[in-house]
Amino acid sequence: MTRRRMLREGSLGFGALALASLLADKAYGATAAAGDSPLSGPHYRPKARNVIFLYMDGGVSQVDSFDPKPRLAKDHGKPFGLKMEPTQFEQNGAVLRNLWDFKNYGQCGTPVSDLFPETGKCVDDLCVIRSMVSLFSEHNAANYFLHSGSGMAGRPSMGAWTTYGLGSENRDLPGYVVLDGGLIPSGGVDCFGAGFLPAAYQASLLRNQLPALANVQPLETAAKLQKNKLAALRALDRSSVETLGQHDALEAAIANYELAYRMQLAVPGVTDISGESAATRQLYGMDAPFEHTRSYGRQCLIARRLIERGVRFVELTCPRAYGNARWDAHGELQKNHSLNALAIDKPIAGLLTDLKARGLLDETIVLWSGEFGRTPFAQGSEGRDHNPFGFSLWLAGGGIRGGMTYGATDDYGYKTVHNKVEIHDLHATLLHLLGIDHERLTYRFGGRDYRLTDVHGEVIRGILA
Repeated sequence: MTRRRMLREGSLGFGALALASLLADKAYGATAAAGDSPLSGPHYRPKARNVIFLYMDGGVSQVDSFDPKPRLAKDHGKPFGLKMEPTQFEQNGAVLRNLWDFKNYGQCGTPVSDLFPETGKCVDDLCVIRSMVSLFSEHNAANYFLHSGSGMAGRPSMGAWTTYGLGSENRDLPGYVVLDGGLIPSGGVDCFGAGFLPAAYQASLLRNQLPALANVQPLETAAKLQKNKLAALRALDRSSVETLGQHDALEAAIANYELAYRMQLAVPGVTDISGESAATRQLYGMDAPFEHTRSYGRQCLIARRLIERGVRFVELTCPRAYGNARWDAHGELQKNHSLNALAIDKPIAGLLTDLKARGLLDETIVLWSGEFGRTPFAQGSEGRDHNPFGFSLWLAGGGIRGGMTYGATDDYGYKTVHNKVEIHDLHATLLHLLGIDHERLTYRFGGRDYRLTDVHGEVIRGILA
């Protein structure tokens, strides 16, 4: 039963009206029993309540970040010693050494590149997975695959699936928010879409500036005028429902209009960081000389403020630290990765430190990943091509075992050789930590049941706390 039907049929009973209001707010959802709709809430007690996805658009070089390979220095400049798979541009050169030194950090001693000295200080909270693989080596398809579990456009993203399964804990803010750092990924906003799920579950895209939404300020000169317009819209909606019957698209449109109205008050409050202390701003790098460090620091700080207010899934996109190229270093690898790392390193360390100090890291999963890695051999003389056969990402918080590495690539950092982790496994694990059985979170479309993990995916038990 939809909320509008319940309101209409229960309109003569004040108790029914109160019940309808409570049921419309997913913050009151209870744990789902076996066989219940996924919209009922988690299938079992979750370890985490929120996700912050730090999306490294373009593909970070694993052998220059979290997967050191001494063999590269030994064979630098020599022909590559293994069979080369087809690459995006086929300008394959000789073995290219690690361009940054590595240091061991924390009590765990995990090695981290000099690209990330601040993140390295948080390594005891990180689980670095070195054995990720993807099915795609081209940006668009790989981005869709990372976000939605499918290499095609039009499927629901993991943020949409998460909010479909759990909803938001704040009725005045969307459950899924993307903070636009300046670069929309290859594949466009379809990476953040709801696909065939109701439109209410797609991401709300907030700009990294004030106002965060271009239309967040009412155009009407008086609040009464806006309320009159909304009342007229509701009347038209009721008329359409009575004429056409219940329709998912119409219900989603109604929900989005109502949410947008509430967001006009809520969004400015969450994106206005003027009340944050000088110490907090410094922690996030907002006093840094590099403008893109300041910009990404603001994104990370707003991400913390969003999850504090019950937003379920927050994704951060990259700033323009190296123009439009993101981490996609087909040339000028050293300059590309240096500038991108300078932009994100201190803000990310600040986010992890702040979440932990506030007791939020235990219930928040932080995921750092690109869509694939890069080759251990050169493209031309100073670049690396795309490599989906073995790359690195890290997770922290929310039921993840910190201070460890998982899986391994070969001596060149080219292909996974131990504990291979696929994108479907990553998605299954994220949902598991949020209290969702990935095999039960389904949606019927086109005559079949779909899920984020399709017919694949295993929870990565070895990284769970």
